[in-house]
Amino acid sequence: MEKIELTIDGKKVEAEKGTTILNAAQKVGIEIPTLCHFKLHDMNIENKPGGCRICVVEVEGRKNLAPSCITEVTQGMVINTRNIRVLNARKTVLKLIVSDHPFDCLVCAKSGNCELQHLANQCGIREIPYQGEKSTYRKDTSPSIIRDVDKCIMCRRCEMMCNEVQTVGALSAVNRGFMSVVAPAFEMDLEKSPCTYCGQCVSVCPTGALTEVDHTNEILRALSDKTKTVIIQTAPAV
Repeated sequence: MEKIELTIDGKKVEAEKGTTILNAAQKVGIEIPTLCHFKLHDMNIENKPGGCRICVVEVEGRKNLAPSCITEVTQGMVINTRNIRVLNARKTVLKLIVSDHPFDCLVCAKSGNCELQHLANQCGIREIPYQGEKSTYRKDTSPSIIRDVDKCIMCRRCEMMCNEVQTVGALSAVNRGFMSVVAPAFEMDLEKSPCTYCGQCVSVCPTGALTEVDHTNEILRALSDKTKTVIIQTAPAV
């Protein structure tokens, strides 16, 4: 395999031809933040639409910033991942994403486990200077999964998981521009789609756009209700 030599943040790096800047940086311990990128190493399946632009880096000699998850390394490339230009660009992009996001983190099911929330904290975002129209979409509650598409950032991880890993084909990108969302065909409810409720889309969603239906409180109320008898079924001893 052809080897390529490049420099990332002053470090000399050697990578195979075809390697992305993101993967080359990760191999030498340089962390580049991502949102839409997601890789299943064991299955060699990678989601990298290059849409969120959180992973941008500066490549010397290139006018615009490069999305590191889809830009392949070239011989002699010199890359900066954390200079002022890059950090300001990431923060601006993140503010734009958050500006079209509901501000209900305290009551969101993903609060504390939300990648968007984590990045916003990491970047020190405390105010959103961008005001304007927000995209809105109806909430879809199925027996197992809740789709709150107002929180969707179009990373399309769920689409990759549903189509390429589980091969169910229940989710895909629909509409264009500001009104684009990930949804079942013809924007039907999840309950009427081919969805099998495997839950793998929920497991890879970086925000609260996809969450599981939680019956914990109902169970706790039932357990504390003295008018009810709890029966626990166990497997017979072998």
